[in-house]
Parts: sequence; C-alpha cells; structure tokens
Amino acid sequence: MGNEFRLTDLAARVGARLSGEGDSLVTGVAPIDDAGPGQVTFLASPKYNRAALGSRASAIVAKERLEGSQAAFLLSDNPVYTFACVVELFHPPVRPAAGVSPLASIHPGARVGKDVSVAPFVFIGEGAAVGDRTALQPGVFVGEGASVGDDCLLYPNVVLYHGVRVGNRAILHAGCVIGSDGFGFAPSREGYRKIPQVGTVEIGDDVEIGANTTVDRAALGVTRILRGAKLDNLIQVGHNVVIGSDTVIAAQAGLAGSCRIGNRVMIGGQAGIGGHLEVEDGIMLGAKCGVANTLRASDGKVWSGIPVMAHQTWLRMSMLLPKLPDLFRRVKRLEEGKNPKGEE
Repeated sequence: MGNEFRLTDLAARVGARLSGEGDSLVTGVAPIDDAGPGQVTFLASPKYNRAALGSRASAIVAKERLEGSQAAFLLSDNPVYTFACVVELFHPPVRPAAGVSPLASIHPGARVGKDVSVAPFVFIGEGAAVGDRTALQPGVFVGEGASVGDDCLLYPNVVLYHGVRVGNRAILHAGCVIGSDGFGFAPSREGYRKIPQVGTVEIGDDVEIGANTTVDRAALGVTRILRGAKLDNLIQVGHNVVIGSDTVIAAQAGLAGSCRIGNRVMIGGQAGIGGHLEVEDGIMLGAKCGVANTLRASDGKVWSGIPVMAHQTWLRMSMLLPKLPDLFRRVKRLEEGKNPKGEE
C-alpha cells in the first residue's frame, strides 16, 4: 500500500497552512484536470483558476485560497516548492540496492566506496574513484583517474572521460558526456590542426545534468559547474566555461568556450552565449536569445531577443515586426510621391 496522510499531517510535514477540512485522507497527487477524491493537485497560476474550480481533488496547493472551490487548500508563499515536497512524500526517491554486478568491469587500481550500486556493464578505469552510496546504472563509463563523490546517481550510459571530477549528491541523466574534447582547432594551409585539450571538468555538489547534455573539458585548466547548478537535456557547455552556483539552464542552450555564467542565472531554452563573454549574477535570459556581449546586472536583470536586448525593448520590437512590410510599402510610396495609403 502506498503512502497516505490526513491533510492536517500533510500540511505540517510540508510547512503549509491548511484551509479547509483537515481530516480528509489523501493517497496521491495528480494534475489539476485529472485529480479526484483522495488526491492533491497544484494551482500553478491564475489562468488555471477555472480548472481548479471544477477540480474534484481533495486538496490544492496554492498561494491563496480560490473562492468557490470545494477543495481544501494547502497554502504556501512558495507553492512550487511546497508541491515538490508533497510529491516526494508520495513518491520518495528509490535508490538501487547496494552491490557490485559480476558483469561490471572494475580496474584493480580503482577505488569503490561503501554501499555502492554498480550495475552490469559499468566500466571503472584505473585510478578512478567512486564514493560511498553512489549508484552507477548499466553502461556507465568512469574513465581513468575520474572521480565521483558520495550519494551520486548516474543513469545509464553516462560517460565520464579521464580525470574529470564530480562532487557529492550529483545526478547525471542518461547519455550525458562529461569531459569530451573542447572544440579547438588551429587553421593552416594544410587544414585544421587539433589543439590538444589537456584540461579537465569539475562538477560541484548537488548539481543535476540532463540527458544527452555535453560538457567539454578545458583546453588548459578547468571547465567548472558550481554547486547546485541545474542543467536540462541537450545542452552544450564549451571548454573552459564556468557556470555559477544555483544557475539553471533550459534545454538546447549553447555556451561557447570560456564564457562565464554567474550565480543564480536563469537561461531559457535554445539560448546561445558567445565565447569569452560574461553573464553576471541573477540575470534572466529569455528563450532563443543570442548573447553577443557581456551582460551586466546593473544594465538590467531580464534580457531577450537576437541580438539580446532589454526584455521590454524586445517586447516592443516584437509587436512592431509584423507591421514592417506595410510600413515599408508606405515609405516607398512616399518616396515615389504617391499617397502613402495607396489611395488615388
């Protein structure tokens, strides 16, 4: 049988304020359109108010009570965080059982900690180190001299090239590649000569990296992802990049070599940041924006567009763009000495 809670107990566990009947028993979570009796759901924004009013859920996590709803409310100043805590109570993390598969390949010179889980077809190279209680799922490759800290979870087919270092409690999702060569080539008349990429990658504690994301090793020195940063799927991090603490980056973003991203930065999907640039602490970059210059927080916190500009400027430009063809025709008629509206 799964976990179940009375709403009074659930509110206490997640630090929410209960508004409504507290004796109701809840046994799970569900989306707002699908939730029924015995389930908890989440009101993400006012645009879902109508769905919330029609919801049959026993309780709704929200910032404030929605008048007219029959559900109880778990009120929180940070409902996203509170709902995450609720979900985890009903779906606690499941760690693979400790043990080393006989089908894993572990070099005698590697060091493996206590209570680790090493699945079939894992490879751990000479001089590598795996910390206590870390789980390596099938197909993980830990290269020569690489290290993984305590309580980490590496999903299938994660690749750690030689010498890279991963901190504690990191989560690396399937297929991500850490420490592949940076994109460095010297042009000549004979073609391109590869520049040896002899640096490494350091990933801090509590970092999460999404599926099929790639982090290149430094040409010289270190590519760094600092504590608490969260990277989505399909992100390219170039050589010698530094990503600050608690920064979040959405899918398909690209960070060119040697750029520096500050702490608590938010980068939208498919954004591109040029090489050797800096994005200062606390800045937010909209989806698809193209960053070709260093961004200072003193010049604004929210940026969008190609090339990147202040978000409000980009919004005004976006409204004007559809009008440009008509404006061009009117200007052309003026230059020709005709009525700009095309009237006789």
